[in-house]
Amino acid sequence: MKCKKRKIVYNNVMSLKDYIKERKKKKFKKKYKVGLCLSGGGARGFSFLGAFKAFEDAGIEFDAVAGTSAGSIFGAVYASKLSYEEVYAKTSKVKTKDFRNAKLGFLPSNMDGLKQLIESTLPVKKVEELSIPFYAVAVDLKTGDEIVFDKGTLSSIITGSCAIPGVYTPVKYKGMTLVDGGIRNNIPADVLRARGCDFVVTIDCNCTRGGGTNSDKFITQFTTSIGIMMVNNSRLGLELSDIVICPDMRKFSSLKIVNKDEMIKEGYRATMESMPEIEKLFLGEYKKISFKN
Repeated sequence: MKCKKRKIVYNNVMSLKDYIKERKKKKFKKKYKVGLCLSGGGARGFSFLGAFKAFEDAGIEFDAVAGTSAGSIFGAVYASKLSYEEVYAKTSKVKTKDFRNAKLGFLPSNMDGLKQLIESTLPVKKVEELSIPFYAVAVDLKTGDEIVFDKGTLSSIITGSCAIPGVYTPVKYKGMTLVDGGIRNNIPADVLRARGCDFVVTIDCNCTRGGGTNSDKFITQFTTSIGIMMVNNSRLGLELSDIVICPDMRKFSSLKIVNKDEMIKEGYRATMESMPEIEKLFLGEYKKISFKN
């Protein structure tokens, strides 16, 4: 799938086609450390691939990446420095049934399908082997603590970060019982700030979290309730982000993998709309946020 390029004009004189051509001629000389933060959002995370394509076209390279839940999957992909085409080829045939394997609909599925996808997609097995510093957020049910992983087995850490309670079974890892990191920190911009990033660009693939539902299905009501609870723990991450990219994902389900290409296109569109501001940030022309203790 080739992302359809919108007619966007830069500086009132340059078309998107010419812009991409110019950006590929040279790299940015960054003055600051810039981190990429990826939110949770389930299947809507496919919009991140469109954003990665936009960054690739613009010659943008981040210094670190942090992600929660779906953001941890695609964050690891970004940190591996696989090209958009490589990732698309590896994920183009992915379907909901590859991950939802419970024999009865009201029972949680295990994470075997996602684990297999991670192991077959990523070129390395350990977090510390990735090309870019990567941080995945999960929650340990035994203690209730937020756990930030910067080393360890990728497949175990990512599946733990994605294990939505009631939808997937928790993941046992090094004495911990891991569940979805979005319970405590759905937009981990603070993780990047704490690790020296001067600027943070966040992609929130679930900007409409907190909305209600008319569905009578248990799983829909349950995940909607979780989304409502996540509104508050997303607020700090948004406040700690310099730029927030919000693809319009309202018509896409977070539980079913359908219309992947449309999600990717929307991620590309939203990111390209923000690209002039992102470039200012990379060039040191963006005003830094001041934080008070």
